[in-house]
Amino acid sequence: MWKQPYFVIGFSIIAFFLIGSFVYEWIWGNVPRQIYYIMEGGRAVEGAPISPNWQFPLGSDEFGYDLLGKLMLGAKYTILAALAVGALRMLIAVPLGYILGTYLDKHRKWISSLADSMHYIPLTLFAAFVLTPVLWMPPEGFTNTIWERIGIQVVIMALLTVPIVAILIANEAALLRDKEYILAAKTLGAGRLRIIRQHLYPQMREKIAVLYGQQVMETFIVFAHLGLLKLFLGGTKVSYDPMFGDPPMSISYEWAGLFGSTFRYLQSAPWLPLAPVLFIGLTIFAVSLMMEGYLRSKNPKVKKLRKAKVEEPLVEWNREQLRNNMVRIKEQEMVKAEE
Repeated sequence: MWKQPYFVIGFSIIAFFLIGSFVYEWIWGNVPRQIYYIMEGGRAVEGAPISPNWQFPLGSDEFGYDLLGKLMLGAKYTILAALAVGALRMLIAVPLGYILGTYLDKHRKWISSLADSMHYIPLTLFAAFVLTPVLWMPPEGFTNTIWERIGIQVVIMALLTVPIVAILIANEAALLRDKEYILAAKTLGAGRLRIIRQHLYPQMREKIAVLYGQQVMETFIVFAHLGLLKLFLGGTKVSYDPMFGDPPMSISYEWAGLFGSTFRYLQSAPWLPLAPVLFIGLTIFAVSLMMEGYLRSKNPKVKKLRKAKVEEPLVEWNREQLRNNMVRIKEQEMVKAEE
């Protein structure tokens, strides 16, 4: 796997964001650099939000904080939370799927029909309804820590789609259960647990890995949707001052929160909402590269098949030449027979 360039490139991007986030916090602290205006010739020429420049590559927000610094500080929360949601979702759904596909196969159809109805419920709205009491700061302030709120959000978002993922695993296990080698194992006395451990899981391992990557990418998208609804990872800081209240802000500087809290600046300062979207898109692309590299490492035939498509015209030309030679030889034999 580590010899695949796709996997290495994707892993390097994610590692850069994670390591860079901790290093930035270690050097600069929890608060990014702040500048209120830019001076040229002894007078102010630009105030916050400051457009991108050499000093601030991604500009600053409306309060003068370095946007790149905020993105780097929030990288660890965003990426680790998305990875945790996908991992917890798979840890719960995979065993349930195997149990449903083997031990409860008689009930699989009606359970599958019930779980399919969840496809018609927007996951973002469902998550927003459940997470609002957890993430929206009350007038008296939060009573729990930021990591506790992140943990609660990770668990809730993981549980929301467990039935759908479990049904996917169960349907795939039911298809594999009818294969000849599994029927032969049953004839030899193999139990259901042994069939799951020795046959179903090895055959589905690659699909499970791909499904995990898809769940991580879906989590990033749901985070972005929740950001537009002002529900930020780790909690939404709300000002209840009736006169000089600030708009809802992200406490952890996570990317979806930076996107949702600055979306109103899309026309006047487009770098504010577009920079978090760029970082989210780049991370999703990195996860996709890792999935492709993993599949290539487990299926060397994929590379051979793609190479065969390139060499296919040459093979067809060789076949045509062989066919012409055979026709020519037959014609010569017929001439000799007539003579």
